Amino acid sequence: MVSLNGHPTWVRRPKGRGPLVTLLHGGMSDSSSMLRRFEKRLSRDFRLAAFDRRGHGRTPDRPGAFHYDDMADETIAFLEYLGEPSHLIGHSDGGVVALLTAMRRPDLIRRVVLVGANYHHDGLVESPEFSLEGPEFEQWARDYGEISPDGVEHAREVVSKALTLFASEPTLTTSDLATVSVPVLVMSGDDDVVSLAHTCSMYEAIADAQLAVLPGSSHAVLKEHPGLSCRIISHFLRAELPVATLMPLRRAVTTVRGAEGSNL
Repeated sequence: MVSLNGHPTWVRRPKGRGPLVTLLHGGMSDSSSMLRRFEKRLSRDFRLAAFDRRGHGRTPDRPGAFHYDDMADETIAFLEYLGEPSHLIGHSDGGVVALLTAMRRPDLIRRVVLVGANYHHDGLVESPEFSLEGPEFEQWARDYGEISPDGVEHAREVVSKALTLFASEPTLTTSDLATVSVPVLVMSGDDDVVSLAHTCSMYEAIADAQLAVLPGSSHAVLKEHPGLSCRIISHFLRAELPVATLMPLRRAVTTVRGAEGSNL
């Protein structure tokens, strides 16, 4: 545990060699979900760091509602604790947090990967709400209680706060997205909880962003296609920027590599 903004927080410190990557887990989840997908596949080339946000995983909760701005505060504190700029990979809520962090503190960030993230709550597809009754909740509560310092009895409050958050935040606009100044990869499944139109509007609003929509996948794209997801993400984090393509339209480039002698 370390103290982030005065709150005891579980952290995974980076190990090994290579550029630093910070993993930001989704809502009602914890860092282990991200580490399972990425540790073996990315740790040869990158140093992975992570932390459980307040009320998630091994980090205790505190009174008050969940807000994405507070989660961005936690992330900024963690990046300052690490002491060097980092890539961010955020899934779902973690992607929202990565986006807000990039807008507020681009000096702490190298590149950002947003997986299944939304910039406004109305970008979510209508889907069955997670119920606070029944076997699904009971299983989630048991899993939560196994690692949370707050115990299984706090599970109902955490879910209630999470559902309120999902329904009311974030509230960014495409004009807000236009202020993002770090390289961004927008990634989703083709049957995600975030609508494809919303995902594409995010991609189009962020200057020089890249887009990856994985076929035959859902919001659980990192679990469904871990190898392919990691290859796409690793390529983005290691690629030379700005991107140079043979037929640039959206990207304003003056030199097209490899196009000499092309009939295109």
